[in-house]
Amino acid sequence: MQSAALDHALREAAERYTAANPQSLDQHRRAARFLPGGNTRSVLYGTPFPITLSGGYGARVRSLDGREYLDFLGDYTAGLYGHSNPILQSAIAEALAGGISLGGHTRYEERYASLLQQRFPSLERLRFTNSGTEANLLALLTARAASGRERVVVFEGGYHGSVLNFTTASNPMNVPLDFIPAPYNDVGQTQEILRRHGEAIAAVLVEPMLGSGGCVAADADFLRLLKDFCTAHGAVLIFDEVMTSRLAPGGRQAAVGIRPDLTTLGKYLGGGLSFGAFGGRADLMDRFDPRRPDPLVHAGTFNNNVLSLAAGLAGLGQVFTVEEVLRLNRCGEQLRAELNALAGRAALPVVFSGIGSMMNVHLCRGPIRGPADAARGSAGLRDLFYFDMLEHGIWCARRGMLNLSLPMRPEDLQALIEAVGVFLSTRAGLLRKADG
Repeated sequence: MQSAALDHALREAAERYTAANPQSLDQHRRAARFLPGGNTRSVLYGTPFPITLSGGYGARVRSLDGREYLDFLGDYTAGLYGHSNPILQSAIAEALAGGISLGGHTRYEERYASLLQQRFPSLERLRFTNSGTEANLLALLTARAASGRERVVVFEGGYHGSVLNFTTASNPMNVPLDFIPAPYNDVGQTQEILRRHGEAIAAVLVEPMLGSGGCVAADADFLRLLKDFCTAHGAVLIFDEVMTSRLAPGGRQAAVGIRPDLTTLGKYLGGGLSFGAFGGRADLMDRFDPRRPDPLVHAGTFNNNVLSLAAGLAGLGQVFTVEEVLRLNRCGEQLRAELNALAGRAALPVVFSGIGSMMNVHLCRGPIRGPADAARGSAGLRDLFYFDMLEHGIWCARRGMLNLSLPMRPEDLQALIEAVGVFLSTRAGLLRKADG
């Protein structure tokens, strides 16, 4: 049960928030006349109302109310390049000048596919989509078509798109596939589930680090179990690297040394525009070859849209180089270590989980190895953390996710450390009471 003191602190924070953002409140009320709850992307809504953004540059965003924030949300990892990167803007402008919705093949497809295969060698063949959601759906359907089986193993806390959301016990908006939920990072229970369903399993779909589920890294032995099972039983192992591909030059799969059968991509790989891709083993992906007598059909008007492909090609080829991948993730490792050290010195129940340039704050004691551990945190304290970060000029996810972007400088990271330090000192009493 939430304490009266925490309720009071939240009411005060919400009142200050409302007073500081009158134009956002007005905009929200106007939007609610046409959009349910003024919203068309559920994750962006938060009580008492969401802040409306008016623009962004570099590592910062501006609100309709004239406030400026350091962007530690990074659009849930899609904003890795920051805002208004000149190389990406130039690539988009050049593609735009050549015409859009051309209705035919362009050179961007081959060029970007080649670059992606160089970066992620498991993509022996790949196809483009419009989002990570589409990529995961198509990867699952590919596995089912190839195996002739129906069942799909997924993991509690996993998020693979708007219709493949397992962060809650049940979701009526999920596609009606035959899912088998298993506990993330639990080798024993997962092994038993795999043994029980065995030859009926078409695919195992897993994030090598939970993203929306709280930046919880998968143990190597857990991922190895999934790989060994799929190899032995003819199932398809799908790594959802929509978020985690940014964590190492070859994605998380390269870092853990496990080659999945299929990989899904999205988010930042469109250079800030809508994008998705799925690919992997040639024998699976070549089923889409239209030169075959019996090809699988994968349509989509904007699969090969020139703006996303041009931006993605420029971003991965010129901006997010291997050296930059390593640099950004080193910065993230150091930042998370400093934040955890700060909480440790204060002896408070706060832990920052994650890998490299992605992290999540949990308002409880660690370790955080799965969704059940993350659920121990106080939702009220998480909301208070969000409001306090906004007051210190930090833009982050309400659920506590924090992501680095390429334009960030040491002083930006220091600003987050200082804001967290103030939160720990001013909210120490509430944190200790929640821990008690």
